[in-house]
Amino acid sequence: MLLLASLSCAPARFGVTTLRFWAMGREGEVVQELVKDFEREHPEIRVEVQQIPWTAAHEKLLTSYVGHSTPDLAQLGNTWISEFVALKALASLDPWVAHSQEIKAEAFFPGIWATNVVNDEAYGIPWYVDTRLIFYRKDILQRAGYDSIPQSWEGWTRAMRAVKARAGATGYAIFLPVNEWTQPMILGLQTRSPLLAQDGTQGAFSGPEFKRAFDFYVDLFRERLAPPVANTEIANTYQEFERGYFSMWITGPWNLGEFRRRLPESEQNEWTTAPLPGPTGAASGLSMAGGSSFVIFARSPHRAQAWELIEFLSRPDQQARFYHLCGSLPARREAWNDPEIAGDPKLAAFETQLQRVAPWPMVPEWEQIATRLQELSEKAVRGNTPSDSVLTELDRDVNRILEKRRWLLTRHGHAAAAGVGE
Repeated sequence: MLLLASLSCAPARFGVTTLRFWAMGREGEVVQELVKDFEREHPEIRVEVQQIPWTAAHEKLLTSYVGHSTPDLAQLGNTWISEFVALKALASLDPWVAHSQEIKAEAFFPGIWATNVVNDEAYGIPWYVDTRLIFYRKDILQRAGYDSIPQSWEGWTRAMRAVKARAGATGYAIFLPVNEWTQPMILGLQTRSPLLAQDGTQGAFSGPEFKRAFDFYVDLFRERLAPPVANTEIANTYQEFERGYFSMWITGPWNLGEFRRRLPESEQNEWTTAPLPGPTGAASGLSMAGGSSFVIFARSPHRAQAWELIEFLSRPDQQARFYHLCGSLPARREAWNDPEIAGDPKLAAFETQLQRVAPWPMVPEWEQIATRLQELSEKAVRGNTPSDSVLTELDRDVNRILEKRRWLLTRHGHAAAAGVGE
């Protein structure tokens, strides 16, 4: 009885808001360190972080939406933004951005910010960024007569031919895994292909812009500059890079850490990174605008507190700290002034490339379209199927994927077409 009486006199934590925050993969693990500092600054807010594997994230988010159990805020891959906007699952962040002293569009890489904008409204705030560029062997390129990667397709092709000439029949210049769709799609961005036409209701892959890019991609295999294999067909890609089986690889920022861990110390000064070449030079060397963003769900009763957490995690010091914890590249441009980030020469190419990125078409069906491109690209590479035939088939399949979107747009206008996922 005395114990119960004493407990009844203990002060209760009235006025404390609990936020439910879902985050994915390694980021979901390390963000909990940052959340502790947020809670110290905001004792009136408690944050429950739920870590979700990337392999289960999409299905779990959709299930939570259907079951009316969405969290207050979440990390969302920016290629998923349009799908969840279509479901009307996300809150527009325009009112919060308009009054924020911390978050302004100009503080982020423009192409990355654009991935969060649907129908001229922002639904996400970039958390970390992702893109693709070239990792390459400096020593092999130098022996072939080049001090760096040429920044035009023509010069780059000559450099690859020079590398291949020294590598012989059993070596290659570049690794382009045939089970990835990003490389041919990025080349399409570079030729200014719209990828989709008619307000995102028709495929544009058989148009002259994408055909130019696709022919360039396929020719790399037909000239035997790239091996026609998937990444699952190479036992250890890092060992093959080390022994010179290939000396260039279009890949992403996660491989900065992998190269440093997996390559021997004696090889660490023999590789570096370079922005992607473009059809006519550096200015046309676009890459994809990828990464993850913060979103607030429309059903959240704690939007103001969720926005406070987003502002905290978007601060340049927190973005730099997040990079040090897990290696994810900062979305805030000021964070790149952090001494460790600014002093890493292998990161410099990423900062340059992030100035030249573009978003994929903002349609919910995008991942289905990209998967179909990968399947048909592999058919062209492995089966020597003519490009015209492959791209005609791709447009036919894409038009079928977009049939419902086309129907809605015709009958109900743009607002309904944005809701294709309903």
